Amino acid sequence: MVSVIYTRALNALFAPEVRVEVHISNGLPAFTIVGMPETAVKESKDRVIAAIVNSGFEFPNRKITINLSPADLPKEGGRYDLPIALGVLEASGQIAKDPKAFEFVGELALTGELRPITGLLPTAIQVMKHQGTLIVPEDGAEEIGFLHYSEFLMAKTLREVVEFIDGKQDLAKPPEVSVQRLEDPRDFSEVKGQFFAKRALEIAAAGGHNLLLIGPPGTGKTMLASRFITIMPSMTREEAIESAMIASISRQGFRAEQFGIRPYRTPHHTASSVALVGGGTYPKPGEISLAHHGVLFLDELPEFNRSVLEVLREPLESGVIHVSRAMQQVEFPAKFQLLSAMNPCPCGYYGDPVHECTCSDYGIARYRGRVSGPMLDRIDLHVEVPRISTEELQSSQVGESSKAIRQRVDNARARQMQRREKMNADLSVSEIEHDCHLGEAEIKLLEMAQKRLNFSPRSYHRILRVARTIADLEGMAEINSRHLTESLAFRALDRGYQSSTSS
Repeated sequence: MVSVIYTRALNALFAPEVRVEVHISNGLPAFTIVGMPETAVKESKDRVIAAIVNSGFEFPNRKITINLSPADLPKEGGRYDLPIALGVLEASGQIAKDPKAFEFVGELALTGELRPITGLLPTAIQVMKHQGTLIVPEDGAEEIGFLHYSEFLMAKTLREVVEFIDGKQDLAKPPEVSVQRLEDPRDFSEVKGQFFAKRALEIAAAGGHNLLLIGPPGTGKTMLASRFITIMPSMTREEAIESAMIASISRQGFRAEQFGIRPYRTPHHTASSVALVGGGTYPKPGEISLAHHGVLFLDELPEFNRSVLEVLREPLESGVIHVSRAMQQVEFPAKFQLLSAMNPCPCGYYGDPVHECTCSDYGIARYRGRVSGPMLDRIDLHVEVPRISTEELQSSQVGESSKAIRQRVDNARARQMQRREKMNADLSVSEIEHDCHLGEAEIKLLEMAQKRLNFSPRSYHRILRVARTIADLEGMAEINSRHLTESLAFRALDRGYQSSTSS
């Protein structure tokens, strides 16, 4: 007899349908799984046998062949345990009714209990699109509770699933999770001074621009960066679901309380290229994908291996990363904002009025050269973060709150969405020409800046994008010379960095 049970594989953020075909025939007892199974899938036969027996069913002592179709799609993980066990039970006549109306995923314990799987959220969303019914393990089902889809059911054990198919009992639905935005305890009001850097972060949040903080140790670069997400606009539901799907297929997993919170990733400078872009025999998302619709903060930027930084150039432009391996070629979304920080020199005190720099000109040039020109070209804002005075540190004056800054950011972002339905950082060259119209005075200002700074065409367009964001923050339809001047002021490395505190 042949049984067919439906389930779903996992291929990046997609969950293609898989038919679990079970054939039981006469012959020497054997249990064979075909259809490109990896090690965890091959080992499922031992879990399935024990789970069937310990659930009070009889395991057929005959020749059993399992085909996971389509055969050319790689299969990984323990998600096929439950459909394989159900296929064996149906093929051996131990399930009375046809289970083809349902889809099943779940790993089996030896006792017959169901255990959670990786990538449940993309699987559930794919089932929703096809208006199907999905049965999942109760443990971990809260991951899909916020989807509020009535055809998700959960079970604790293999026996519960069998009795549900036979109409002997009902299965509960996953608990509906109401998601509320959690307020971050960190706030910009805690940062003393650094008004220039705060202004740059506000512009970056409003327009989706990448930013580099440059300054001596202890001036607050990391403190500023860690508060950046508190002034970013709230995620849309579509953005939150995309971000949750990436977390679901990663090794860290997804928790329902994370839904709607922008990711903030801070990999150490010893991270490898694979750690950043993703990979493995069966590719998993890396840090840039885990930061999708959020922030990737690279502290001590020149300390990263140069080859590691270079892999960021493509996703910074395209918003996706293509990972090719022998077994699979997948595409992960990677639309993130890059925040980075660096010291002005190896010792960290170039231009510092308090500490004397001990680095040679060659050492400084070599240190900064670890970050390539093309990489810096993709960073819109280069911001100096100088040492603040003791008077500023001791001041009792409370700075502007993140909530007040976020209100301006939301207003500026709304203007961009109304104009183009995209952030200013994503404007194409033709869109820049249309949206960033300049008058004669502004054109002359840019020509003078070009002669002095000799910036590249890419930098030219980034200067215009930032100026457009500054104008949006002020609610102005046209870019004027003041907006351009401020945008040019945030190109410290184009000017040749020299801390303002040294003058």
